[in-house]
Order: sequence, then C-alpha cells, then structure tokens
Amino acid sequence: MPDPRVADGQAAPDGACAAPTRGRRCRIPPVKAAVYYQTGSPDVFRYEDVPDPVCEPGGVLIDVQAVSIEGGDTLNRFGGEMASRPHIVGYQCAGVIAAVGTGVADRFVGQRVVCTGMNGSHAERRALPAAATWVIPEDLATELAACVPIPVGTADDCLFEFGHLQRGESVLIQAGASGLGMAAIQLAKRAGATVLATASSGAKLARLTEFGLDHGINYVETDFIAAARELTGGRGPDLVVDSVGGRTLQGSMECAAYRGRIISVGQAGREAFKPDLSLLRPANKTLTGVFLGAELVFHRERVHPMIQGHLQAVADGDLRIEIDRTFPLSRAADAHAYIESRAAFGRVLLIP
Repeated sequence: MPDPRVADGQAAPDGACAAPTRGRRCRIPPVKAAVYYQTGSPDVFRYEDVPDPVCEPGGVLIDVQAVSIEGGDTLNRFGGEMASRPHIVGYQCAGVIAAVGTGVADRFVGQRVVCTGMNGSHAERRALPAAATWVIPEDLATELAACVPIPVGTADDCLFEFGHLQRGESVLIQAGASGLGMAAIQLAKRAGATVLATASSGAKLARLTEFGLDHGINYVETDFIAAARELTGGRGPDLVVDSVGGRTLQGSMECAAYRGRIISVGQAGREAFKPDLSLLRPANKTLTGVFLGAELVFHRERVHPMIQGHLQAVADGDLRIEIDRTFPLSRAADAHAYIESRAAFGRVLLIP
C-alpha cells in the first residue's frame, strides 16, 4: 500500500516509495527515538525503534534534524504524565518536511520548519499539525531555529504581554543563564529596562553581560532578595520573571517593588514548597502564571507571528542564541543529566 507519510502527490521520503513497484518491495526504515517506560532520573531513557508517525490531514511529517531540550522535557521525564508507553518526550524540534497532509496549502515537502507540541520531539521523525510549525528563514541555521519558539516566545510573553514591562523599569530574571533567561535579558534590555539576573556562578554572570545584563547576582554566594533591593535603590525590581518556583518564587515575591509584578513560568527547582501568597497583599503586588502553550491555542493569531518575528531577528543577528553542547539522540540520557548538573550555559541539543 502507499507510504502513509506521503500525501497530496508529494515525493516519498528517502528510503521509502510512494507505491509498490513490480519486483521491488517498499521498505520504510525504522524510526529511532529516545523513549522511557517510566519516569525518573535520566537513565530511564532507552534508544529504540518506534512506529513511523503518520501524516494526518492538516498536518505535516518532519524529518527531525535538531531537538532543543526544554525545561518541561526534563520535568516530564522526572515525574510527569506519560501519553503512552513507551513515551516520547519533547516539546520543540526543527527539521525538514517529508510529507504534507490534505488541506495544508502553506507548507511543502523539503521546507525547513521548527515546531512545538506537547510531546514527541525526541525522535527522528515527528508528525503534528502544520499550524504548530514556523518556517525557518533561509539564512538561519536549523540548530539555532530549533531553540527559538518556546524560550524566546515565553520570554516575550513574560516581559510584555503579562509582565507589562515599560522603558525605564527594572526587571529581575531568575536563572539568567537558561534559554528563557538569556532571551529575556536581551528583550528587556532592548526595551530600555534595567536588567538584573541570577545565576549560580560569577563566570556565568560575566558572560551574561554580553547579552545585556546590567547587574548580576550570584545566588549561591549572595542573598538575592537583599541584593535585588540594593541594586534598585531599596525599591526592589518592578518585575520579576521566575522559572524556578518553590522558595525562589517566594523570594521573588518578597523582593519585588511596591505594586511589583511577579511572573511564575516554571518549576525548575522541583521543590514541593508552596510560597506564602499573603506576602503579596501588603504591598499590592501581583502574581501571574504564564504558559505559552495555552496562548498558542487561544491566541495563535498574536503568538504565531510574534515567534516568526523572533526567528527573523535571530537570522538578522538582532537576537542571540547560545548553544552550549550537542549530543546524539542516542545519548538523550547524557544530555538530560548534563542539563540537570547546571553546568550548561545556553541551549543543549540532541541531533538525530
């Protein structure tokens, strides 16, 4: 029967054929993926053959060339919900379209795209709705494009759509050396804010000055609450972007200025500690949760072009993406362990 990955008369992917040919069997190579059967430490990963994903109507099939490991990926592997067993984790990846489903008019076979979804990135191929893809600008490397939508889109929403950052204000960015942190530093600086950020070492903070950091706080050696207040003349920052959660989030609430805004955008610290929300009331502070995935569903008309613009900004050199290390897809366990060691400065990629 015809290759299920081929639709609308498009050419079959390499190693497959669109229809059986007399005297020759149609062979589709197995798809490799980094999977797990239970959550836990990085060593739960297995590198196995998985069923070839099917290109559905309205969708595309992508030959994955680069996987950007997101914070949500490590959290899911550690203890999140599994959509299936084995489970293929992963939000974000980039590659080349191998097939286009019926009803898709603005994507074509051979086109480079970056995509997001709730799972499935840690694999050689991925099928998902065409609406969940962005075209990669011609002069942008696929590996860099793979790092853009979630970290940069989330940073933009944290700062502006929900954080309401204005020129002349101050912002504290927790975990400044993360992908989200580096993007937020650059976007906030470009918007005319005074930028503070935390990191685990002086070396990381020194490097972050290249991205626009004004004041760095080594949270290992310094009480970041006191430091943030001192660096803002005793007021505290107008906005705090917190991807760590737990006790760090409580500290973010404490150090924010009168009527300060605190954005909670993750739980990277994996603490069960619940911050005391009563800290908000005396100084009329606000706490807002941000999840880019929901905005992509309910306000795609705003978010999709915003992310496409950031891809172009990276291509134009106006926005910098830092890739720390790449690992083969077969070494997903090593890549996750490296991220959790907190040694990384920037993005960590898997290459199928």
